[in-house]
Amino acid sequence: MRRLAREKMLLAGLALLGALLLLAVLGPFVVDTTGANVGAGLPRQYPSAQHLLGTDTQGRDVATTLVLATPQTLRIGLLAGVIGLSVGVLLGLSAGYFGGLTDTLVRLASDVMMTIPGIAVMVLVATHVRTMTVPLMAIIVASLSWMRATRAMRAQTLTLRERSYILVARLSGAGGFAVIVGEVLPNLLPYIAASFVTAVSQAVLASIGLEALGLGPQNDLTLGMMIYWAQYYGAILRGMWWWWAPPVAMIALIFIALMLTSAGLDRIVNARLRTGG
Repeated sequence: MRRLAREKMLLAGLALLGALLLLAVLGPFVVDTTGANVGAGLPRQYPSAQHLLGTDTQGRDVATTLVLATPQTLRIGLLAGVIGLSVGVLLGLSAGYFGGLTDTLVRLASDVMMTIPGIAVMVLVATHVRTMTVPLMAIIVASLSWMRATRAMRAQTLTLRERSYILVARLSGAGGFAVIVGEVLPNLLPYIAASFVTAVSQAVLASIGLEALGLGPQNDLTLGMMIYWAQYYGAILRGMWWWWAPPVAMIALIFIALMLTSAGLDRIVNARLRTGG
């Protein structure tokens, strides 16, 4: 805990991330959600006291839409991060600790999947989905993000399984599963935490890329879909900066929070970063 308190970068990232999560949780209860409905107000209104961020071409209040879209984008990132990292941790631990055929099959599967262009597969899958939803988009993104986590966890496990305390646990009669859960996994928790933050940021980036192409959830409000609709209706050419700038700024804040958190966790995990060597 003292080490965490000394990491100002990590504390700043966690504070900003906490503020975004607080907005995502409490925001829908504070704003009038009817403002995000089509025809809720006059279209193409400049920011004013009545509409803090103006309205779009369909009369939706941009501030209300932004508040409702932020938690959906975070939800995609968190779901995809949890799913992708969970698969990566499970496969990486198994391959790194047991080796042999298990290691060969896991490495072969991850290597083959990494040669396939992920964005092309995601676009292909998204175009053939009849109704895109937030959970489904998270699953699509996670299905092509587990390979890097698998390889990283395998490499970390290979370095740990030869440590003296692992050998003592094995000689004492502990089974493979017990050694993994009781000895290997606890020592990898800081690394897993840093990997999770990275996985969330990559999932958010991938989902925004799909949404910017119009392949996101059509019936759900997300930051990427706000950008898509602003682009679709020519908000930039019309000078409607209040429509596309707020979601871009919110996305930037999300990535800044995740970047600071990840960098802070990396300093805790990597001793060289702490010492500057």
